[in-house]
Amino acid sequence: MFAGRQGGCHSNSQPAAERQRSRLTKTLDQLSVDLSLSSNMSQSQVVQPNLVVQSTQIAAADTLGVQFTSLSGISGSFVADRIVLNTNTSTIVGENGISDALIYVRIPPAAVGVNQQPENVSLGFVLYQNDRFFRSRRYSRRRVTVRVLSATIRGQERRTVPQHVEMQFRPRVLEGTALFHFACVFWDYSLQDWSTAGCSKGDASDGLLRCFCNHTTNFAALWSFRENYEYAEALDVISIVGLSFSVLGLVVTIIHHLKDNFQRKSHERETNKNSKLALLSICVSLLAFILTFLSGAGNSSRQYNSPVEGDNQTNTVLDSDEHVEPDGGSCTAVAALLHFFLLATFLWNFLYGMQLVLMVRTQPDTSSPGNLPPYWTPLSVIVGWGVPAIAMASTLGGSYSMDDPLGYRQEEFCWLAALDKNKQFDFGKPMFWGFLLPLALILISNVVLLVLTSLTICRTRPSFLWKKFFISFSLAVLLGLSWTLGYLVLVTKGSAHLVFSILFCVCTTTQGFQIFVLFTARTASFRASVSTSVEYVSSINIPLRNRSYNLQRSWETYSSETYRDL
Repeated sequence: MFAGRQGGCHSNSQPAAERQRSRLTKTLDQLSVDLSLSSNMSQSQVVQPNLVVQSTQIAAADTLGVQFTSLSGISGSFVADRIVLNTNTSTIVGENGISDALIYVRIPPAAVGVNQQPENVSLGFVLYQNDRFFRSRRYSRRRVTVRVLSATIRGQERRTVPQHVEMQFRPRVLEGTALFHFACVFWDYSLQDWSTAGCSKGDASDGLLRCFCNHTTNFAALWSFRENYEYAEALDVISIVGLSFSVLGLVVTIIHHLKDNFQRKSHERETNKNSKLALLSICVSLLAFILTFLSGAGNSSRQYNSPVEGDNQTNTVLDSDEHVEPDGGSCTAVAALLHFFLLATFLWNFLYGMQLVLMVRTQPDTSSPGNLPPYWTPLSVIVGWGVPAIAMASTLGGSYSMDDPLGYRQEEFCWLAALDKNKQFDFGKPMFWGFLLPLALILISNVVLLVLTSLTICRTRPSFLWKKFFISFSLAVLLGLSWTLGYLVLVTKGSAHLVFSILFCVCTTTQGFQIFVLFTARTASFRASVSTSVEYVSSINIPLRNRSYNLQRSWETYSSETYRDL
């Protein structure tokens, strides 16, 4: 059964702004049906860039239905010659052009007045460029444009119920997004919000949002979009080879230092143990970062495009115009772990450099290093592992929510969020204040520590220039200064950008292998362990056993043959 026009306005409980908007829209609805009557014309039209008012008066017996259409234009504003009214059609007719919005009202076949005579019917249409006069508290609109289309019908008895009302809206999908979901609604003055009562939705596979209602009022199609993501591609050969060598080098380095430095040399100085603890912590955190990156950086819970929900779905008012998939948890966990392990690696780099500066500068006139403060070991452990944990937890807690995980991480791959909706770098995102800013401070501090250590070594160590350079280069590798190339990648373009990108990729992916070569493979203890292992393998002999078998060839003659088997 068809319902009449919805709602009265409870003005006593409404704010003044809402009451004014309600009076304005109701006045426009009234004007749309009165315009043709006041002008003594069958049709009247008022077209403004952001508003269209169309009125028509027809005999109910002479029409099957009326269609009002707004055709798309280049500017997006309404133009009179692109507003089309068809006063006699039994179904929706496609116009010569793409329509932004249209509404079709079917007149009841037995529309007669009290004298049983066919009556004249006045129809009014109002098309709004946007929903500025319809402020919803339920639907949060951020980026989309919602067209509002009003239809009003009135007969001689001032109450004529349409037989069928059908609408079509063509949403303007933003670049880089896709239509995800929509709802067919009308403005309920009693609620001062959108409602779906008496409305249903149809197919939208071709991009047109089709709505059906059993009454006339202010209609709209609320819709939501989803971002189209370009997910990260698989790692190239250079990255895979470099990271594989780094994993192998770091595993060997960790095993060697655990076995050799912490078991066999328990009698060595506490200062040397502190330096080896820092080196081991660097290797552990860097290895954990690489393994986490290889296993989970590519987002495994990707948002694949799904078809727009059609008439077989429930028609409910949407919460927002932007659809974000609920967080599955795995990608966020990977981003948090990568953040923690990478910050821990660089912070341990800084602690190692600080420790080295303290040792070489406390006794600058001797070849033996100085002593560290007694509280250095517990302090370095707390700072090296605790500060990255606090930074990771603060970043996660300050920017993450289950409903909007992309405030913390990216969707293309599992790492901290960096770009805004326009794909521009956003300094308010976690990528800047949670990683790039602290990393820049650590790298600047590491450069200062490298300069201080190199100057001290050059003044005090009686060695060749190339050996002093090699020591400084080894320290630069351990301090992770190759990561400064990443900032050059961000600020360069063209061929310079390509060169710095290749250098950054090669230097950072092989950092673990460089640490192995410079701080493990060159040590006398490692070479001795390798020599011992080679001698042990070469000394293994596989013993041969001889066994004889006697075979009798015939009953007359007896002879034997011997076979040797391992």
